[in-house]
Formats: sequence, C-alpha cells, structure tokens
Amino acid sequence: MKNLSLLAALLVFACAEKQATEIPDTAVVHPYAVAEFEDSASILKVSELLPAVDQMYDAYARQNHFPSLSYGIVLNGELIHHKSFGFSDLEGEAKASVQTLYRIASMSKSFTAMAILKLRDEGKLNLTDAVARYIPEMNQVKKPTIDAPEITLQHLLTMSAGFPEDNPWGDRQLDASDEALLEVLREGISFSNVPGVSFEYSNLGYALLGKVIGNISGQPYQAYVKENILDPLGMHDTQYEYADIPAEQLALGYFWQEGEWEGVPLMHDGAYGAMGGMWSSIADFSKYVAFHLSAWPPRDEDEAGPVRRSSIREMHQPWRFINLNAQDKSSTGDLCPNVVAYGYGLSWRKDCRGIVRISHSGGLPGFGSEWRIYPEYGIGVFSFSNNTYGAPSAVNGRALDTLVAVGNLQHRVIPPSDILSQRKSEIVQLLPEWKVEDPGIFADNFFQDIPYERRKKAVNQAFDESGSILSVGELDPLNQLRGSFLLEGTHKDIRIFFTLNPQKEAFIQRMDVRVVEK
Repeated sequence: MKNLSLLAALLVFACAEKQATEIPDTAVVHPYAVAEFEDSASILKVSELLPAVDQMYDAYARQNHFPSLSYGIVLNGELIHHKSFGFSDLEGEAKASVQTLYRIASMSKSFTAMAILKLRDEGKLNLTDAVARYIPEMNQVKKPTIDAPEITLQHLLTMSAGFPEDNPWGDRQLDASDEALLEVLREGISFSNVPGVSFEYSNLGYALLGKVIGNISGQPYQAYVKENILDPLGMHDTQYEYADIPAEQLALGYFWQEGEWEGVPLMHDGAYGAMGGMWSSIADFSKYVAFHLSAWPPRDEDEAGPVRRSSIREMHQPWRFINLNAQDKSSTGDLCPNVVAYGYGLSWRKDCRGIVRISHSGGLPGFGSEWRIYPEYGIGVFSFSNNTYGAPSAVNGRALDTLVAVGNLQHRVIPPSDILSQRKSEIVQLLPEWKVEDPGIFADNFFQDIPYERRKKAVNQAFDESGSILSVGELDPLNQLRGSFLLEGTHKDIRIFFTLNPQKEAFIQRMDVRVVEK
C-alpha cells in the first residue's frame, strides 16, 4: 500500500483543496460496529476522500455506458457514504437512489450459503451429507465414473460438484419452475469433472442448494431467507420477485447496443432464484456488508446476528482453490501476484501485500453488480448497475484501495492474549543475563533443540552488538500464542520472536533473538 498510483496521488491533491467534511448526515449505523476499532482520525480522512471517489464512479459509469450506477461504502458498521448516478428508468427519467432496487444476480449466492450454514448450526444437516439425502431425484443422476464420490452439500457450496460452467445457460433458467429443475436431474447431468477435484462455476449447483433449503425447512427457499436472514438484518425492501417491488424503486435493465440503450425484459423469480434472483438496494445491502465485517476479528462478545460470527468467517475461508495469478497487477499498477479460491458463496483472494479480499460479482441480462470487503480493515464497497453484465468490479477495486491507502486505515488486530503478554515480560526480565537455565517458562523441547549454553552465548553476542538497551517495544502479536517485539539499542536493535506451545500453561517452545539494523 506504500506505492500510490497517480490516481491516488491526484485524489490526495484534490482533497487537500477541499475543506474537511464531517461524516454525511445520511450515515446509517448498523448494530454490527466493532467499537474498539473505531478510529475517528481515519474515518475523517476517509470522509475527505469521498468527493473524489464520487468522481471516480461517475466517470466509470459514463465511460462504460451505464444507465445508472449506485454505490456505497461501509466502514466500522456504518454506511458512511452512498451516491447514485443516472437513471433507474430511462424512459420515465427516474433517477437512481440509495433506495433503488437492482437485481444483484450472483451476489445472491452468499445468502444461499448463509442459509445452509444456519440450518447446519441448528443441527438440521451436515455439509458432508449427500445432496441425494435431501433431493431424492439426485439418485437418478448417473455418476461420471464408477469411482466418483457422492455429490455433497459442500461440493455444491464450493462449486466443485463436477458440473460444467453454466453462466450462458444458467442465467436464462432463473424463472424456471421447481418441476423443470427436478426434470434436469431426472434426465441426467453432463459432468465436466468428477466431484471434489476442481472448481467450476455452477449456477445449477446453487439452484439445488435452494431446493435443499426448501425441502428441509418446508417452505420456499425465498421465504426461508426472508424470514431467517433478511428480516433479522432489517433488509425489508429486498425482494426476489420484481412484481412485488414498487415501480418508483424498481431499476429497469438495459443493454448498450450500437450506440444506444435497449431495454431488457425482466425475468420473474423461480427455482433458480437461489443462484441469482435477489433484488436489493444500497441502503439494504449495506446492512449485509456490515454484518459480514462484524465477524472479524474473533472476540468475546455476545452474538448479534441471525447467523453465528464463526459461520460467517467459515464462509470467508478458501475452501476450493481456483488459481494463482502470477502476473496480476494491483490497482496501483504494480505487479502483485495473488491467489484466488472459492469459499461458501463468496470469492477469497490474498494478494502480494498480504491483504485478504472477500467478494462476489453478479451479472444477468440487464444488470451487473459487485461487492468486496477487506475484513481485516473493517471496510467494504459495493455497487449496482442496470447495465447487462456491467459488474463495476474495477472501480470498486480502485476505490477500496484508495480509501485504505490514502485514508491510512489500519489493520484491525485483537489485543495480545494475557499469556502472550506475560511471556514477553518474563523474557524481558530474563535477558540479557539469563542466569537461570530454566526459570519455568520454557517447554520441555526448548533446551533439547538448542542447549542452554549455546543459547546464552548467542544472546550475549546479540546484546554486545546492540549496545545499551534504550527501550522495549510493544508486543506485535501474530496470533494469540505467537508474536515479536523490538528492543531498541544504542548501536543496533534486537528483534525477539517467540511462540508458545499448546499446553494449558502455554510455555515458550521457540525463541529467536536477531540483531537488526536501525
């Protein structure tokens, strides 16, 4: 994040010309803010960037011929900013707004995954269960090979059931009936891989998960999601059927063709709604983004959501490897390889900076959308358009990276555990003299790995090089049982890294003492 792009540099200059602004009055506070990580200085800095970020989205919408584009920013549980450009209805000249409902297409998939995990948490299913246990028609599907395993719910969640990529076909099945979905199974499925070996994007797989949810809950998938996820989150405007949306809130879909926009007929909801049927607004979806961000970091705090925080974090894990992108560039234009995987209804990516991004795009005839969050920074951006397959992923990426870098947002970490802090203090008291071979803080392997006299000699040499110790730095925890700290010396500094073992008392099993240049 140190090398800012020319765009980011221009943003800094442009914002320096503007008077600092307060967080907009339109900010919506959700019940998922993590108060201990609120940084008023960073929030104010981010607010100063908002006019320039608006320009970024406005330019992107114009350059890509979007009839309308709406976006929002959630930071520390708040919708701190939103903006809409263009028209949700070109003929009626209805301007898009924070309340406009767009079809968010495949962004619907994470709601399906969340519903499956909720049923799992309630003991009504296991992710390793065969899909045929809940959809008997799956028994009629012939395996691709004799040795192929049964298709499980987890295979469907992670896009690894062996079904072929089906975006062109799947997108047109949205309004199919339950019977039509089941008939696909009865007639047989063509496999591109055996289950459990490879990622391949499957709308059919998520449609089947919707059927599982309906069969277990005894109510339509859409009704289950509304009752158990949408309503508890306060997402009362979000719908699956466009006919249920007030005309003044409904975004109509368009396609840019030969220099003009053509209207795209809206599809009704149906059996494939679990893969892409949801309609939502910036105002509503911000509550969902805030809920996901609230799952990080793990902490001692009462649960406040319809699904456990641990289950949300489970959705964010890289369950199925997709690709290593060795030549990818960051939004700053620098070479920045990344690894991409699929979680449960969400994409996971970790880049060369070590930043984890959770995201998902959506695209259907008439619509495009995307959301992405940096869980470790407590921030997310999301945007919806009514342009066919117009997912605004690129501008979301530039906006998010600019807000984090220029806004100087800090990595959110939980405080070190009591035992880690205690062991640090004991190390500081022990060194450099180290007069006692084993003061009762080391694991039984410690002096077996490196004998006491050799360790003491290495420590003495390090302290001789550093000179007098001027100060002891703060503990930098890598996790609750591993961390490091710096001893500032007159000549050189000393970095001490240590890690604790799994015993109840958490003894020091490894300690490295390294001299570092100032």
